[in-house]
Amino acid sequence: MKTRPPSNQRRPRKAGPGPEKHLLRLYVAGATARSQRAIIRARQLCESELKGNYELEVIDIYQRPNLAREGQILATPTLVRRFPEPVRRLIGNLADIDGFFTGLDLNTPTKSAQ
Repeated sequence: MKTRPPSNQRRPRKAGPGPEKHLLRLYVAGATARSQRAIIRARQLCESELKGNYELEVIDIYQRPNLAREGQILATPTLVRRFPEPVRRLIGNLADIDGFFTGLDLNTPTKSAQ
Protein backbone atom coordinates (compact mmCIF):
# COMPACT_ATOMS: atom_id res chain seq x y z
CA MET A 1 0.00 0.00 0.00
CA LYS A 2 1.29 3.44 -0.97
CA THR A 3 1.56 6.10 1.69
CA ARG A 4 1.56 9.81 1.01
CA PRO A 5 3.76 12.22 2.93
CA PRO A 6 1.94 14.65 5.21
CA SER A 7 0.40 17.57 3.31
CA ASN A 8 2.95 20.00 4.74
CA GLN A 9 5.77 17.96 3.16
CA ARG A 10 4.22 17.45 -0.29
CA ARG A 11 5.78 19.07 -3.31
CA PRO A 12 3.57 20.43 -6.08
CA ARG A 13 3.28 18.19 -9.09
CA LYS A 14 3.96 19.26 -12.61
CA ALA A 15 0.90 19.81 -14.78
CA GLY A 16 2.46 18.32 -17.88
CA PRO A 17 5.15 20.25 -19.74
CA GLY A 18 3.78 23.63 -18.56
CA PRO A 19 4.34 25.48 -15.30
CA GLU A 20 4.16 23.82 -11.91
CA LYS A 21 0.85 23.77 -10.11
CA HIS A 22 -0.15 26.48 -7.68
CA LEU A 23 -0.35 25.01 -4.19
CA LEU A 24 -3.09 26.74 -2.18
CA ARG A 25 -4.43 26.23 1.34
CA LEU A 26 -7.77 27.58 2.47
CA TYR A 27 -8.15 27.79 6.25
CA VAL A 28 -11.75 27.84 7.50
CA ALA A 29 -13.40 27.67 10.93
CA GLY A 30 -15.90 24.83 11.09
CA ALA A 31 -18.79 24.03 8.78
CA THR A 32 -20.37 27.48 8.94
CA ALA A 33 -22.15 29.20 6.07
CA ARG A 34 -19.20 31.61 5.81
CA SER A 35 -16.75 28.70 5.52
CA GLN A 36 -18.89 27.00 2.88
CA ARG A 37 -19.09 30.22 0.83
CA ALA A 38 -15.31 30.63 1.03
CA ILE A 39 -14.72 27.05 -0.13
CA ILE A 40 -17.15 27.37 -3.04
CA ARG A 41 -15.75 30.74 -4.09
CA ALA A 42 -12.12 29.59 -3.89
CA ARG A 43 -12.88 26.53 -6.03
CA GLN A 44 -14.81 28.61 -8.57
CA LEU A 45 -12.04 31.18 -8.90
CA CYS A 46 -9.30 28.57 -9.11
CA GLU A 47 -11.16 26.53 -11.73
CA SER A 48 -12.06 29.52 -13.87
CA GLU A 49 -8.67 31.20 -13.69
CA LEU A 50 -6.06 28.54 -12.96
CA LYS A 51 -7.75 25.95 -15.20
CA GLY A 52 -6.81 22.86 -13.18
CA ASN A 53 -3.25 24.07 -12.64
CA TYR A 54 -3.66 24.11 -8.87
CA GLU A 55 -4.08 22.03 -5.73
CA LEU A 56 -6.47 23.45 -3.15
CA GLU A 57 -6.28 22.00 0.34
CA VAL A 58 -9.10 23.01 2.68
CA ILE A 59 -8.15 23.00 6.36
CA ASP A 60 -10.67 23.31 9.17
CA ILE A 61 -8.75 24.94 11.99
CA TYR A 62 -10.97 23.25 14.59
CA GLN A 63 -10.11 19.79 13.27
CA ARG A 64 -6.44 20.50 12.56
CA PRO A 65 -5.31 23.26 14.94
CA ASN A 66 -1.67 22.26 14.58
CA LEU A 67 -1.73 23.29 10.91
CA ALA A 68 -3.34 26.61 11.83
CA ARG A 69 -0.57 27.26 14.37
CA GLU A 70 2.10 26.17 11.90
CA GLY A 71 0.64 28.49 9.25
CA GLN A 72 0.28 31.33 11.77
CA ILE A 73 -3.40 31.71 10.94
CA LEU A 74 -5.08 34.45 12.99
CA ALA A 75 -8.37 34.88 11.11
CA THR A 76 -10.57 32.84 8.80
CA PRO A 77 -11.14 32.40 6.01
CA THR A 78 -7.51 32.73 4.96
CA LEU A 79 -6.25 31.58 1.58
CA VAL A 80 -2.50 30.96 1.37
CA ARG A 81 -0.52 30.47 -1.81
CA ARG A 82 2.31 28.21 -0.70
CA PHE A 83 3.81 27.60 -4.12
CA PRO A 84 5.21 29.20 -6.19
CA GLU A 85 7.12 31.20 -3.64
CA PRO A 86 7.02 33.70 -2.05
CA VAL A 87 4.17 32.64 0.21
CA ARG A 88 1.20 35.02 -0.10
CA ARG A 89 -1.95 35.34 2.07
CA LEU A 90 -5.43 36.61 1.44
CA ILE A 91 -7.56 37.09 4.55
CA GLY A 92 -11.33 37.53 4.46
CA ASN A 93 -14.07 36.68 2.03
CA LEU A 94 -13.17 35.92 -1.54
CA ALA A 95 -15.88 38.04 -3.17
CA ASP A 96 -13.46 40.54 -4.72
CA ILE A 97 -11.93 38.82 -7.76
CA ASP A 98 -9.33 41.58 -8.29
CA GLY A 99 -8.30 41.31 -4.64
CA PHE A 100 -8.02 37.55 -5.04
CA PHE A 101 -5.45 37.79 -7.83
CA THR A 102 -3.65 40.85 -6.52
CA GLY A 103 -3.47 39.53 -2.95
CA LEU A 104 -2.07 36.19 -4.06
CA ASP A 105 0.03 37.67 -6.90
CA LEU A 106 -1.43 35.19 -9.39
CA ASN A 107 -0.71 35.54 -13.07
CA THR A 108 -3.48 33.91 -15.03
CA PRO A 109 -4.47 33.97 -18.71
CA THR A 110 -7.52 36.14 -17.91
CA LYS A 111 -5.52 38.56 -15.75
CA SER A 112 -2.70 38.78 -18.30
CA ALA A 113 -5.12 39.62 -21.12
CA GLN A 114 -6.40 42.72 -19.26
